[in-house]
Amino acid sequence: MKNKLNLAAGAIAAVLAMPMAAQAQTINVTVVNGHPPIFLWVKHLTETYIPTVDAALQGSGYTINWTEAYGGTLAAVGGELEAIEDGLAEVGAVPTVFEPTSLPLQNVTYYTPFGPADPNLVMQVMDDLHETVPGMSTSWEKYGLEYLGGGFALDNYVLMTNFPVTSMDDLKGHRIAAPGAAVNWLEGTGAVGVAGNLTTYYNDMQTGVFDGVIVFPTAAAPAKLQEVAPYVTVTDFGAQYAGSLVANKDWFDGQPAVVQDALRKGAEAYTVAYLAEQSQRVAAAMTTLGGTDSSKVTMLSDAEKARWAAALPDVAGAWAKDADAQGLSGTEVLNAYVAALKAAGVTLPRDWSMR
Repeated sequence: MKNKLNLAAGAIAAVLAMPMAAQAQTINVTVVNGHPPIFLWVKHLTETYIPTVDAALQGSGYTINWTEAYGGTLAAVGGELEAIEDGLAEVGAVPTVFEPTSLPLQNVTYYTPFGPADPNLVMQVMDDLHETVPGMSTSWEKYGLEYLGGGFALDNYVLMTNFPVTSMDDLKGHRIAAPGAAVNWLEGTGAVGVAGNLTTYYNDMQTGVFDGVIVFPTAAAPAKLQEVAPYVTVTDFGAQYAGSLVANKDWFDGQPAVVQDALRKGAEAYTVAYLAEQSQRVAAAMTTLGGTDSSKVTMLSDAEKARWAAALPDVAGAWAKDADAQGLSGTEVLNAYVAALKAAGVTLPRDWSMR
């Protein structure tokens, strides 16, 4: 018996002395987004984020067993934040555009329309703001979430309608759908703004619920919106920061440093790959949207853009004051964002900063 006990103790000691790589631990992780994989920000969760995290963990002794929950299987569009906050998923791409109330600071680009058309610039500025303005990160922590870095920005928004548009005057009386805070871009134009999102745009246009949509080309083309909204007006509303990669904070804080680092490396690679493919797709998307009749694609003149921007109420100022009143860094974020755009050489048809 004594020999058996000694052997058992020796075996336990040997296991404890084994290198971590030999004691592989599997971590179950569910990653969520409400949109289907046809959209780039979901596609690159599968193609870039997960493989990068897995590669970063090789030899660490940790592996992840992934469950991918997209297209409403776990959370509807706009329900991702709650799903991660409640622990139904550990990681996700949260479309901040649908959280203007919960995450106002992350929506600053949607309150400064007619900004830069380059999503790479918008993404860089917003990621920098997360590092330099403490309120940006604490916005996530309020909901028990950890900002992993990066995310996704959407390409330059356009207007698609079932009637021709050459100036904002043509919008009078028409119902136009827009995502989240983008509805504000229609104030003062005579149009009737309607909240909507990509999952319903086609059917709602087809059935006459509204007459047009504000949308970005790389999503409009695969959704075939040109079939129901053949008139494309390049308004240059600008590229928009639309989503972040985050994790459930309690879960994240409980992970070893090597896993935390891998999750952040995945976010960084995800953003790079997403933006690279997005850039390749924009020109092709615009060609698809234009179809065979180039006369249905209209470029809004600089003068008309300035006129449209000037017609809008001070949506940025009102947004900043409201955020300030909630104890958030609204004015600080707004001024920092506009200053960063100017420093990058962007010419804005309207200066949205608070003076």
